[in-house]
Amino acid sequence: MGKAMGETLDRLEMVIHDRLAAGEGSTSYVASLAAKGRGKIAQKLGEEVVETVIAAVSEDDDALIGEASDLVFHLSILLAERGLSWNAIAAELDRRDGISGHAEKASRQP
Repeated sequence: MGKAMGETLDRLEMVIHDRLAAGEGSTSYVASLAAKGRGKIAQKLGEEVVETVIAAVSEDDDALIGEASDLVFHLSILLAERGLSWNAIAAELDRRDGISGHAEKASRQP
């Protein structure tokens, strides 16, 4: 069995923060994407969402794992660019624990 997901996300988050801080777009995909702005990061994330959905309905498990990994990677870049972390996501999921999905969604309605 591999590392715990939390360890993997922590390591990924550190690498992304290091690449963003270095800002070396010529050697870092993360830095080059971030240099194009938040809109470009969000656009790339959207592309990865679509690719993940396609893999989920028409490809094998390995393809879905690959696309889901790309999705998590690009979401990590967007979170880091916004100054957010996976810990914030974990805290929100913990807050929702034990709450019906329908009730939680209704609580967000204006």
